[in-house]
Amino acid sequence: MIKLGASTKIEEISKKKKSETNKSQVSISSTPIAQNNQRPEVVDAKVYKLKSAFVKNSVFITLSYVKEADIIRPIEIFINSKDLTRAPEYVVLTRLVSAIFRRSNDPMFILEELQGIFDPNGGTYKDGKYYHSFYAEIADVIERFFFDVGVVEPPDTRPIEDNGKLKKVVHAKEEGNSGNKEFRICKECNNRTLKTENGCDICMDPDCGYSKCDK
Repeated sequence: MIKLGASTKIEEISKKKKSETNKSQVSISSTPIAQNNQRPEVVDAKVYKLKSAFVKNSVFITLSYVKEADIIRPIEIFINSKDLTRAPEYVVLTRLVSAIFRRSNDPMFILEELQGIFDPNGGTYKDGKYYHSFYAEIADVIERFFFDVGVVEPPDTRPIEDNGKLKKVVHAKEEGNSGNKEFRICKECNNRTLKTENGCDICMDPDCGYSKCDK
């Protein structure tokens, strides 16, 4: 029950005011948060094969995209492998990344997030590049897909200056760290780049340069 006192004021809302209020509510609710996230029945796609030291079998990554008004945007990702032990992990990654593709106006941030994940057992070198985890390799594939289909323009390719460090990095790769067997975790940089040479533990990461014999 509503109690009315002597100071209570009752104001009648006019039809015009009601109409303006309803219009403002409709305009707010109808404002799109992002682009159309509906998936067409047919989409174009690219399939990438990923061989990683972090997983047992090769991983096949399917990335699809749509073109709307001369704008190319990613729509979904699928990750498959014969290794069923990681299938739930692939399903979670597939659903999350696909949701970001469909709802975000700028999905580039997902690359930085995936590259920032560190494997507790250390990273690995691959094709002259150091990866902190399997997720960083996934990010690399997604970035390559963005460049291939034209979601973003690839950066200008510039020659790498050899200041004496390049030889050391290539040496670490050529020595082979397949499965990370020859390299161990460096206590200075926390990367799997520590190797024993001539009875001395040396970090092969040129940015670290840790050596047990120097102490």
